Amino acid sequence: MLSGPDVLLRRVSGHAARRALLAAAVVISGAVAQALVPSMVSAQVALRLSVRPGEKTTLLVLPVRGASGDSIATILSRDLDFSDRFNVAPTTSTIETSGPVNYAVFEKLAVEGVVQGTLLPSGWLRIALHDVVRRQVINTRDFPLPSSVGDASWRFGVHTISDAIEEWITGQKGIAATRIAFEREGRIWTVDSDGVGVRAVTPRGLSPQWAPGGRAIVYNVLGGSDNPIVVADLATGAQRSLTTARGMNDMTPSVSSDGRNVAFARVSESGTDLFTVPFEGGTPRRITVGRGAISFSPSFSPDGQRIVFASDRSGHNEVYISDADGTNAEPLTTGSFGDRNYRAGPDWSPDGRLIAFASLNGGTFQIMTVNLRDQSVKLVTSDGRNEDPSWAPDARHLVFTSFRSGLRQLWIVDIESGRTRQLTRGSSARLAAWSPRLASP
Repeated sequence: MLSGPDVLLRRVSGHAARRALLAAAVVISGAVAQALVPSMVSAQVALRLSVRPGEKTTLLVLPVRGASGDSIATILSRDLDFSDRFNVAPTTSTIETSGPVNYAVFEKLAVEGVVQGTLLPSGWLRIALHDVVRRQVINTRDFPLPSSVGDASWRFGVHTISDAIEEWITGQKGIAATRIAFEREGRIWTVDSDGVGVRAVTPRGLSPQWAPGGRAIVYNVLGGSDNPIVVADLATGAQRSLTTARGMNDMTPSVSSDGRNVAFARVSESGTDLFTVPFEGGTPRRITVGRGAISFSPSFSPDGQRIVFASDRSGHNEVYISDADGTNAEPLTTGSFGDRNYRAGPDWSPDGRLIAFASLNGGTFQIMTVNLRDQSVKLVTSDGRNEDPSWAPDARHLVFTSFRSGLRQLWIVDIESGRTRQLTRGSSARLAAWSPRLASP
């Protein structure tokens, strides 16, 4: 047996029904559960699954018995669907959820994996991993859930279970237990990755960015004589100004992955340049000298050694990359691949491979990525006007601002499949920032 988050990969051959053996999570209840589960509560087994590129595995989440069962099954199904790694079949109440799992039924339904949850008397949820074709339990684990059913901490607990299931199957933890910060009505708000749980977290602010671990949000304010960078502690609600220069507009902050430094743009009479300041406070240090040019929207590399930013130093807005101290700056994009030579809002992917940015294409802004290895460029969006991309911690999904619905809202796109979904509704929303994976609500 292998321990840790193992990749479930296995070679299979034969007809379409055997095209890819998957694993899914299933809880076994009753006498069968007692016979199979106890010896495997902490066990994790790796299978080998050979899947053709672009092919998704089909999962089915069975109904969960109990007072909160319907909500649990709904959240699990939605999270696994939103991962864009699986086809999640509709749940049917006609399938028996007690006793042994009838694998033959699921094979006839072309389901490759089944997710079944059992609420235990303790309030915990037992999840086990089953391979439908091999007809065996692959993994099982008991997960704690808060007693306050339906509130933010309870929903977060279910999201963490979804992420664990995805990690069992793919080797990579999911992103359900994350949040997105954004600006609405002059304040910073956060929302769960599935679009639920919108709440205001600051009295005012723009351009939020997350501190590592999600413990705080850094943002800027406008409209006063002093327009500083501010840090908001999400646990306590405490706010502190990180910069205090009078008569200056400090904006578009970015936090290094180790949480030690914040880069930002400072607007002054001499132009707009980039500065860095320690996260705990100190004297800002200027890292660009634009001499009237504008440099803004910095984003740190995952190792904190470099930054990417937008600048009009060449006469039009392009994306530049430099060392974290501002030296060795060079253009990452050029005016030749866009129709009006305007690029903005770059964001460095968590895996270090890609830079996402907004580019003026065909008379409107679209989201693009550039690969740092070979400089290849990919168009990510094409519908409506789209701006301000921010990476999810899986380096596969982007949240961005879009006007495609007629009102500025946040949308999410999977860069591998191109699938999009709307995240926010209601009044206008913009300037999103995706949190890291969170350890607590």
